[in-house]
Amino acid sequence: MSDLLRDATARHAAGDLDGAERLYRRVLRQQPREANALNLLGVVARQRGQPEAALAPIRQALALRPDSAVFNANLGAALAECGRLPEAVAALRHALATRPDDAVTLRNLGQALCALGQAVDALAPLRRAVALAPDAAEAWLALAHAWRDAGEAAEAAGAAEAALRCAGIAPPLAAQARFLLAALGGPQAVPDRAPADYVRDLFDGFAPRFEAELTGPLGYRTPALLAALLERSGLAQDRARTVLDLGCGTGLSGAALAGFAGRLEGLDLSPRMLAQARRRGLYDALHEADLLEWLPVHPAAFDLVAAADVLNYLGDLGPALRAMATALVPGGIAAFSVEAGEEAPYALGEALRFRHDPGHVEALAAATGFVVLAREAAVLRREKGRDVAGALFVLRR
Repeated sequence: MSDLLRDATARHAAGDLDGAERLYRRVLRQQPREANALNLLGVVARQRGQPEAALAPIRQALALRPDSAVFNANLGAALAECGRLPEAVAALRHALATRPDDAVTLRNLGQALCALGQAVDALAPLRRAVALAPDAAEAWLALAHAWRDAGEAAEAAGAAEAALRCAGIAPPLAAQARFLLAALGGPQAVPDRAPADYVRDLFDGFAPRFEAELTGPLGYRTPALLAALLERSGLAQDRARTVLDLGCGTGLSGAALAGFAGRLEGLDLSPRMLAQARRRGLYDALHEADLLEWLPVHPAAFDLVAAADVLNYLGDLGPALRAMATALVPGGIAAFSVEAGEEAPYALGEALRFRHDPGHVEALAAATGFVVLAREAAVLRREKGRDVAGALFVLRR
């Protein structure tokens, strides 16, 4: 390794991505066939949340060293982050053919298989990953989710408990493990909300294939249903309002709301979802933030606040409704969906989303100072061959 490449990797290890990239590029100007520098440029791009930009340099590295397990593993991880899951699985399997005991690559393979709906096939690599790295909480959590997806709740709970026993488990991972255990019916108290890090990671990973899956096999309808209910409640699509799209995702809901908006803003936890939304060109502003933190510091800023399939990641809706009321002008409108349940004010299901009793939501809205203009039962989408029952609300502050 040259002194320049050694300096670059030292900066990289210290977290100086800009400095590392500059030095990797200097190395490549001097040695265009330096495969390690090419691969590490791809790593930098992935760490910046730009997996698409990572593909070209990693592939250049592989053209020079096609059987490198490290390069194939990096390519597989980048492809998975891009939503190109079959290609990711192939690259990860190629890496494991040379280095079969790489626990991180085994974990990445298992997660890619789960994302493809092949949870049973994911179990073998994930079980091998935790055997090789028994203190890796990330691998135990991945195994827990695979067991859950495979319909084996007891095994899922056991893997989540093993994650919690890992020495030095990071607080965000511990929160995710407890959340999963609560969803599986464990003794943990049901939290008031899904952990923000879990929601961010979930939708960052889902972003590249979000629209294809929701509008295809899941038959997602919520944004269009909310827009229609707003019109029936007396709101014209006259582009006369300042509108906030809460949990805007890739912009599917923004497309449905655009007719109401003179100015359209979006808010989401997931930077990769926001990157997709930005490409639509619909939004005047996009914000990466937690709605419970962002809304209260933007008082009376919006005429309409809409949330399609967002509040199902919150249990107690009191803080969210109060935050919406704060962000609305007097007379402003809140429109949102919830997944419907009647066994309690709210309940956490194995799908890791909350269901809400529509009657309780209506009472809570009234207690917050809203007038209920409309409440309507609806099928929000399909999941595992079954309709997901929900309720739509339009409220006036």
